[in-house]
Amino acid sequence: MSSEVSQKADFSIIRYAQCWEDADILIEALNIQPDHACVAIGSAGDNALAMLSQGPERLIALDISPAQIACLELRVAAYKELEHGELLELIGSTSSSRRLSLYRRCRSLLSIDTRQFWDSRPHDIELGIGNIGKLENYFRFFRTRVLALIHPPARINRLFDLKNIQDRHYFYHKSWDNRRWRLIFKAFFSRFLLGCLGRDPNFFNYVDGNVSERFLERAHYGMTALDPADNPYLQWIFYGCHKTALPYALRPENFKKIQKHIDKLEWRLQSVEDFLATPDAAAIDRYNLSDIFEYMSIENYHHVLERLIACGSSGTRLVYWNLLVPRQRPEYLAAQLNSLSSLAEELHLRDKTFFYSAFILEEIV
Repeated sequence: MSSEVSQKADFSIIRYAQCWEDADILIEALNIQPDHACVAIGSAGDNALAMLSQGPERLIALDISPAQIACLELRVAAYKELEHGELLELIGSTSSSRRLSLYRRCRSLLSIDTRQFWDSRPHDIELGIGNIGKLENYFRFFRTRVLALIHPPARINRLFDLKNIQDRHYFYHKSWDNRRWRLIFKAFFSRFLLGCLGRDPNFFNYVDGNVSERFLERAHYGMTALDPADNPYLQWIFYGCHKTALPYALRPENFKKIQKHIDKLEWRLQSVEDFLATPDAAAIDRYNLSDIFEYMSIENYHHVLERLIACGSSGTRLVYWNLLVPRQRPEYLAAQLNSLSSLAEELHLRDKTFFYSAFILEEIV
């Protein structure tokens, strides 16, 4: 059974040059042990690498996009070849004038296909490999062309200086949440513009309701209830780099841990559906499923859950995010799949990728 979304969108491009899901709550939810075999959606590779820091016995990264596999493979080479500060330069977390030379040091560790992919994109490498996906380009346009029409730099900087939650709420309502912010935000993050310029129109096939209103509500939460100074995702959206916070896989304390276990990672150009038809599926203890169910019909979503249950064993955990489409275990599977909703809801309150509507954690009985 091939992936439903693979028939509807172009996966030859880099859609996500970073993983826009908070690995901190992912790691806590999965509780990976040294004897565990894990599966992760590849995306740009950050969260698969974050999972490696926990020292699983094996980790398989899956993606249906050759471009996303190329992003992951270059990151793996960078962890092997570069120092921590050099990795941050290559990603784009910090400024650099030598990204091409850093890439050349990693180049010999790449497969032929991935080498050709990156050799043909020197300008992308110079921009920073975490800055070149379709979604990141969308955020760059928002940062450089749209946000400047709403708020001056001093006001933006002020948002990141406020450590007290009450101060952030006051600042948001008195200084930030003006009519121009609401109007322009709703227009830019509408279903139409986000579908055409940031994601893909077909990614909204199962979405009901007003997209921009929901994102505005989540932005309010992310800018007030959470501390922007501790949020690498919000910082990238507003500044195009990491100023005072890094995502899990890029933190110095995790760099050596990931290096130590890097050879336990393998990657496959394969959908979850196709993976579940392989013998390896019977041995998996932990699944990071990203937001893949966002793009499936309810029937296909239920079918994949049934296959995961059939392949898994008692204690196998599944983690996934809801963005705009509500997906969680149906009642008819309650005897086979336990919803760890209390922990999931607690973790979602801390989710620095604030735009998600829900964080789901389930465990096979």
